[in-house]
Amino acid sequence: MRAVLTGFAGIWLVTLAGYLAGRFGVLGPDATTLLARLVFYLAAPALLFSTLATSSLDKVFTPALAVFVLSTLVAAALYVAVTLPRRPAAEVTIGALCASYVNAGNLGLPIAAYVLGDASLVVPVLLFQLLIATPTGLAVLDVTAAGHRPAPLRLLSAPLRNPISVACLCGLVVAAAGWRLPPEVLRPFDLVGGAAVPLALIALGLALRGSRPFAGGPDAPQRYLAVGLKVVVQPTVAWAIGHFLFHLDGHALLAAVVLSALPSAQNLFVYATRYDRATGLARDAIVLSTLAAVPALVIIAALLT
Repeated sequence: MRAVLTGFAGIWLVTLAGYLAGRFGVLGPDATTLLARLVFYLAAPALLFSTLATSSLDKVFTPALAVFVLSTLVAAALYVAVTLPRRPAAEVTIGALCASYVNAGNLGLPIAAYVLGDASLVVPVLLFQLLIATPTGLAVLDVTAAGHRPAPLRLLSAPLRNPISVACLCGLVVAAAGWRLPPEVLRPFDLVGGAAVPLALIALGLALRGSRPFAGGPDAPQRYLAVGLKVVVQPTVAWAIGHFLFHLDGHALLAAVVLSALPSAQNLFVYATRYDRATGLARDAIVLSTLAAVPALVIIAALLT
């Protein structure tokens, strides 16, 4: 429980710093967009490349990963099924990501280390999100945010025009080939990539000025739907699939459910800002899911241990 609260405390303190910077205007009126673009084009690709390039891929395909992937697909599919008939496709894409894409980096890592006792348990989740979920979601946004149907060649090449997808692919190639890049080569990526998480949190904090995540409005049903799917439905589905389909129990089942119950990742706000679609939905869903995930994770840990 202490590890869960500690992980959330770090997130909220950095986000608070961003909120205060926005409240007093110390970074200027365009700071949110600038920081989001900085993370999207430089910091996040550097972080993802260095993470994947130094990862071991021999422990990726586990039953716990299968449980996580299936629960992710169920949560995203439910959101799409409910909202797509009434909302624009790009907005639905952002909402589906908020309903299923977990904060596996700056929150998942400490929770895996201190609650589950093994930080490597979160690596398969990171790889799935970085190599499949992120490129897929961004490719859909590339198409839907454009407002017109692109040519087939442009559609197929969309991942290659996205810096995050390219960084993931390059990192995977290095890891799969077994290359060990020297520290001198990795150090610039580590330096720039180390800014990705705090800058994304600061950008989120900047956007919180004037935010009313519990307020009504046109986004309220989609916001609460995404949060409910993320914090309640996804971990429940993970438990059911893990228990009844894969016959997991004990620590393996706990790991699958805990990782599925992590809140929406703050980089989803970066993606929404980059494509200028559903930024309020992304911001408020991240805030609410992070708040709701604290008691959810505590309850899960109490029930399954």
